[in-house]
Amino acid sequence: MIKNITNVRGITCWGAHTGVKSMKRDLAIIFSKVPASAAAVFTQNKVVAAPVTVSRNNIADGKAQAIVINAGNANAASGKQGMEGAIAMTHALAEELGIAEDLVLVASTGIIGVKFPTTEIVEGIRENAKNLTNRSNAGSFVANAILTTDTFAKEGFVEFEVDGREINMGGIAKGSGMIHPNMATMLAFMVTDIAIDPKLLKIMVKEAVDKSFNMITVDGDTSTNDMVIVLANGLAHNDIIKSKKDKGYAIFKKYLEEMMVHLAQLIVSDGEGASKFIEYEIVNAPTEDYARTMIRKISDSALVKTAMFGRDPNWGRIISAAGNAGLPFDYEKIDLYIGSDKKTVKVLEQGTPLELDTNYIKKLLKESHLKIVLDLHSGKAKGKGWGTDLTTDYVLFNSVYST
Repeated sequence: MIKNITNVRGITCWGAHTGVKSMKRDLAIIFSKVPASAAAVFTQNKVVAAPVTVSRNNIADGKAQAIVINAGNANAASGKQGMEGAIAMTHALAEELGIAEDLVLVASTGIIGVKFPTTEIVEGIRENAKNLTNRSNAGSFVANAILTTDTFAKEGFVEFEVDGREINMGGIAKGSGMIHPNMATMLAFMVTDIAIDPKLLKIMVKEAVDKSFNMITVDGDTSTNDMVIVLANGLAHNDIIKSKKDKGYAIFKKYLEEMMVHLAQLIVSDGEGASKFIEYEIVNAPTEDYARTMIRKISDSALVKTAMFGRDPNWGRIISAAGNAGLPFDYEKIDLYIGSDKKTVKVLEQGTPLELDTNYIKKLLKESHLKIVLDLHSGKAKGKGWGTDLTTDYVLFNSVYST
């Protein structure tokens, strides 16, 4: 049986249908039997959904015990009524679980600017809080209950050792459209039984998000609701990780980053209307931040994305986007490779175009997984990011999204 978040010590959950979405699960609850160290990263959009505001406040002390998520309504741009609805969600779940209200985090996803169905969701919380379980199917229910335009559930699980103790970590995510660096209409929740200081967890989560969820793009739109939350309840009873020098720090960070990259890549692979998954890699850059900034600029270029959709080896668009990243850039030093994830072709060497078999490159670009590599020859740092092509299906889908 495939393991999921229910295999993390002390974690129970449930996913249910409340009626906000037609015939689909639309409410998810995740609960730790003990308060956990908690850290989160939230949207950078200036229009902030009510659940983001509530969760930011509740997680400020680095502790949380439960997460409740509704799908079908973003509770964004919903005014006072929406804020009251988000608070009502935390109150109802806290009351049902017998925990402090500020230990509850809340998230919402769906259409923006629609009246929030507080009554239906609160009734759903009260009805389903009693169903929390660690049965494996509950993990699947939760992963499916947070979806909107996604075509499949996004899950991950890993186990490893720290101090001779087995550590479990599971995660779920959602996202398909409005995906852009600095996060977008994307939710991700990870739970683990490792023991770690909450302040250190906050630093680690931010660094891991920068290498994963902040390195993906589908359509260049950053939403009002996105958040990444990590709960670490300590029930593995390892020696608590308090410092970057502690032996368990590097181990946990490695697996947390891998989990986030895995979930981020699943989001990209499910991009609305997308036909291609594109990995961007920059090597021999001055710094890691430099590499990530340039990748974001290239991966978000509509001209690059449409070229990949059309299987057009128009590498000039890639170089042009790199040059627009606002970074020092010596074009005459760079090498550029394009192709599939299995085979790339060097199209530019030291800033000089090479003789190309265009038909062969077009054949490589027919693959569903593509790769673009830029070697800057300007340092030793590197970075990776992931994106999609831009298709006619995307335009058609989003032209009628709210209907």
